Amino acid sequence: MMSPSIRLPPSRCANDRCPFSADRPFFLGIHTFWPRAYDKVKPRFTACEPRGLTNMKKWAVWLCSLLLLLPLSACTNDGGQSGKPLQKVRLAEVTHSIFYAPQYVALAKGFFKEEGLDVELTTTWGGDKTMTTLLSGGADIALVGSETSIYVYSQGTADPVINFAQLTQTDGTFLVSRKKIGHFTWEMLKGSTFLGQRKGGMPQMVGEFVLKKHGIDPHNDLHLIQNVDFANIANAFASGTGDFVQLFEPTASIFEQEGKGYIVASFGTESGRVPYTSYMAKRSYMNENKDVIEKFTRAIYKAQQWVESHSASEIAKAIQPYFKDTDSAIIEKVVDRYKSQGTYATDPILDEEEWNNLQTIMAEAGELPKRIDLNTLVDSSFAKKAMNK
Repeated sequence: MMSPSIRLPPSRCANDRCPFSADRPFFLGIHTFWPRAYDKVKPRFTACEPRGLTNMKKWAVWLCSLLLLLPLSACTNDGGQSGKPLQKVRLAEVTHSIFYAPQYVALAKGFFKEEGLDVELTTTWGGDKTMTTLLSGGADIALVGSETSIYVYSQGTADPVINFAQLTQTDGTFLVSRKKIGHFTWEMLKGSTFLGQRKGGMPQMVGEFVLKKHGIDPHNDLHLIQNVDFANIANAFASGTGDFVQLFEPTASIFEQEGKGYIVASFGTESGRVPYTSYMAKRSYMNENKDVIEKFTRAIYKAQQWVESHSASEIAKAIQPYFKDTDSAIIEKVVDRYKSQGTYATDPILDEEEWNNLQTIMAEAGELPKRIDLNTLVDSSFAKKAMNK
C-alpha cells in the first residue's frame, strides 16, 4: 500500500491559508503552520499511534510556538503603545542649547515614543517669537522662560498660558570677557561696554539682578547694549562689539576654545533658583489634551532622572546627534558645568519659592506688570502625577 503523499503549504502564498503573509507575520502564523503541516502527515501515524498521543503532539507544538511568541511580545518597550499610531505634538523651543540636555535625552532615549508621542521639535529663537508661535497655534507646547506667561496674562488674555513642567532651575548664561582675566571681580565691569540680552527677557533680567547684587548700576555704571537680536548676540561680540557679553552654552565654551572670549563668571550660580525655562501650553489645549500633557510630563521626568543618575560623558554621548557641529569634548564640558551648578531640574515641579524669586528678579528689572499667584499660571498636577507613578 502506498503511503499518502505529504503536501505542505505552498512557498508562495496562493491562498488565505498562507501563514507568512504581510497581514500574517511569521511569529503569528507559526502556530497555525505547524498544526496544519502535522494534519497533512498524520495518516502515516494514526494506524500505529494512540489518538491521545496524537493530540498531545498537537498541544506540544502549539505550546512551543506560544513560548516562541512570548519573548517577541516582551521585547516591545513603548509603554503599552505597541501597534498604536503615535500622537504628534508640536514643540517650540526658545533656543537650541545644551542648557536643555534633559529634553534631548527624552528624544534620544525614546521616552516620548514610549508614551505614544511623536514630538516635532522646532527652534523659534527668542521668547517673543516662541510665545507668538504658541499663541497663534503654530505649536502645541513651548519651552520658554516662565516670565512670558506673566506678560501674556497681564495683557488680559482669555486663554492664558500655563506652566506645567520645569526643565531648568537656574540661569544658563555666563559672563564672557574679550580679554583673559586672571582674577576677575565684578567691579571690572564698571566703565565697560556690556553686550547684554534682549530687554524684558529672562537672561537680561537675571543679568541686571546680578549686577545690582554686586553694587553695579547697569544703566549708569557701564554702557549696556540690549538692542541686538537674540540670535545675533554671539556674532556681534565676535565682530568686536562689547568688552563683556552674556552668552549661553555651548557658544561660551566654543568662544573660549577659539580664543574669542573667556568665561569669567556664571549668572546661574549668582542668581539662585528660578523657573528659568518651563514647558507651557494654552489652557484650552491643556483642557482638551490632558492625556498628552500627562504623557509629555512623564517623559520629561524620566529624562530628568536619567540625567541625574548618569555622568556628563554619558549624557554628552546621548545628546550628540542634536549637536552634530559641536565637538563631543565641548558637549561633555558644558554638561558637567551645568550639572555641577544645579542647572538641570531633577523633577518637573515649579514651586512657590522659585516662582516668587522669578517675580522679584522681574521687579528689580522694572519688567513686572503685577505680582501673580503661583496657582494662577502654574499647574503642577501633571508633574506630581508623573513623579508618583
